[in-house]
Amino acid sequence: MPTLVRDAMTTVVLTIGPAHTLRQAAALMSARRVGAAVVFDPDTSGLGILTERDILNSLGAGQDPDRETAQSHTTTDVVFATEEWTLQQASAAMTHGGFRHLIVLDGQEPIGVVSVRDIVRCWTCEAEEAVGTVAV
Repeated sequence: MPTLVRDAMTTVVLTIGPAHTLRQAAALMSARRVGAAVVFDPDTSGLGILTERDILNSLGAGQDPDRETAQSHTTTDVVFATEEWTLQQASAAMTHGGFRHLIVLDGQEPIGVVSVRDIVRCWTCEAEEAVGTVAV
């Protein structure tokens, strides 16, 4: 039976607003030990994602993290997963879209985030278990 997103996802969902500065977002992400934040814009009721890579790209471009806001760096064309997706479906979506995090929704509510690291961790455990059961 394939492993599902629910088995791999992180259930710590950091939600920030579009007015958070990149420094504030980075501090919250660091404190929660997550690589992505869900950005909720109450004016549009839309969800987006801000990742560590978005912050790094801004810093690399010489932008001021105390002036730049999450809104300016949030990806709003987001692919969402459900907890019933397989890890193969999640990894295919990530590969096709060129991103490393998926927001997991239950209806319209974010309930988790699954990352490439989460998927690799699960697949590594599965591979180790399979090798451990092989008779020599």
